[in-house]
Amino acid sequence: MFNPIIEKYANILVNYSTAVKKGDLVIIYARGYEAQPLVKEIYKLCLINGANPVVRTSMDEIAETFIKHATDEQLEYIDEMSKTEVEKADVMIFIGAPNNTKSMTKADSAKVAKRAKATHPILSRRLERSAKGDMRWVIADYPTNALAQEANMSLEEYSDFLLKSCYLDLDNPIEKWIEIDKEQKRLADILNQTTRIRYVGDKTDITFSTEGRIWLPCSGNLNFPDGEIFTSPVENSASGKIYFDFPQNYHGSTAKEVYLTLVEGKVVEACAEIGNDFLQDMLNMDEGSRFVGEIAIGTNERIQEVTGNILFDEKIGGSIHMALGASYPEAGGKNKSGLHWDMIKNMKNGGKIYADDKLVYENGKFII
Repeated sequence: MFNPIIEKYANILVNYSTAVKKGDLVIIYARGYEAQPLVKEIYKLCLINGANPVVRTSMDEIAETFIKHATDEQLEYIDEMSKTEVEKADVMIFIGAPNNTKSMTKADSAKVAKRAKATHPILSRRLERSAKGDMRWVIADYPTNALAQEANMSLEEYSDFLLKSCYLDLDNPIEKWIEIDKEQKRLADILNQTTRIRYVGDKTDITFSTEGRIWLPCSGNLNFPDGEIFTSPVENSASGKIYFDFPQNYHGSTAKEVYLTLVEGKVVEACAEIGNDFLQDMLNMDEGSRFVGEIAIGTNERIQEVTGNILFDEKIGGSIHMALGASYPEAGGKNKSGLHWDMIKNMKNGGKIYADDKLVYENGKFII
């Protein structure tokens, strides 16, 4: 069911999301062998465009084995090839096709946190280069049985869900994403004229300062599918309480019924009905992990159900998300952390967003 649109999918990732051109060094990262058809097509299009593509592959079992057996010294080690790639690549394309989404569920969360802290400079450097326009990157998925099972769907249903979320069912999906981009920019322009954002909803009342920060529209350039507007709030500004009703997935583990209290930007109280130990280990990862790196509003109306995959779930139309940890330089963010955990909240059940005390969003919809 998915094969007929492989060419269309690859074309968007290469010619729209990352705009691969002659001479570019393109690193294609493929997680899982099932993504071969899409990776092969991406590779071919990069060659046709005159670029120099390199493919890197990994398996779910490798990460599990590493966390299980690595010493502290090995957890903190970063190979020179990874350092070189993030400095030299013009384009990075990440394709996920896991065969087991639960491979890290039993992993030692303290070791996961230590590894994330160690690899933070690589992520930070990618974001810095991206913010300066020195590198383009995109993250996308290929449908697998594991992803389908996580979403409680058959493989055929999940493939159909993915292609519709990406507008790949249209004759000209790029044209549609350009149209979406115009509306996203309109909303971002309005929010960029304000300096204070307040989320109100179920067990939630929290405010953030966005003074001097930039709201950015997302329309298929860094994530695919896409559909969100985000910024990085002033680091010491978050104040209030927020409750996340959706399951919160991170590195193969899940926390449910998460409730946070923030004072002067920092999480001072945190609890989860399920996965509380994992939540605490992530919050204690480093000095920046208890601060907010991102606030965002999901706008993809074709995504309406939780799938357990953050690439899709954070884009749910009628949701908001707040990421703890690393912020985005291009939005003006300054928080540094090995953590970037996007936590999602449903806003369709009475949720409201105020910008400078003006109601701009209600029950999952912008009203501006």
